[in-house]
Amino acid sequence: MSKLRIVARFAAPLALVALSACAATPFKAEVNRFQLMPAPQGQSYFVKADDPRLVGSLEFSQYADLVGKKLSALGYQPAADADHATLLVNFDYGVDTGREKIRSVPGSGFGYDPFYGPGFGRLYYPYGYPYYGGYRRGFIYGFNDPFLFGSGFDQVESYTVYTSSVSMVINRKADGQRVFEGSAKALSRDDNLTYLVPNLVEAIFTGFPGNSGETVKITIAPPPKK
Repeated sequence: MSKLRIVARFAAPLALVALSACAATPFKAEVNRFQLMPAPQGQSYFVKADDPRLVGSLEFSQYADLVGKKLSALGYQPAADADHATLLVNFDYGVDTGREKIRSVPGSGFGYDPFYGPGFGRLYYPYGYPYYGGYRRGFIYGFNDPFLFGSGFDQVESYTVYTSSVSMVINRKADGQRVFEGSAKALSRDDNLTYLVPNLVEAIFTGFPGNSGETVKITIAPPPKK
């Protein structure tokens, strides 16, 4: 993940805070996996940082604990340290600096045109024929900005899209053989790792270990409303 900005916040809060804007919509992630994982038969694991800069990070420890709980739930046992582990789990995470996107969105006036209304007008003939009815006025009295109040016309909106990812590689300690490698990535409107990483961990462990060589798109349900 050389293109990712790895963030090590040593004073990161221990509570996982999901953004209210993100909590209302499902979390979508794309997962890639290759695996030769042995069935759990008492093997032990130890989760360590793939990036040396994250060693000792409280934030990394928080995410490593999430990974460990997933492995434990599958039947693998936690080891006190790397020397006593059967499986070494290298875990990494990050989010990029984002890229700007522009889109056209409908106006908020539901088709309202402040220059259209009832009154007298003229049909467009050389001398004009007066009639009474709806027509579009060339001007109106007072200040009325259609882009401010909403006119029904399309408006342009710019926003930032971030790409976040986690990667996990599991090697057998005895001979160094790789038994699992996988990654999960997602696009989001926010770069808050305390929300993104737990969801990506959830995605990479959905159906774990999966079929070798598969790419799976997974939607994680939003938290229940309180």
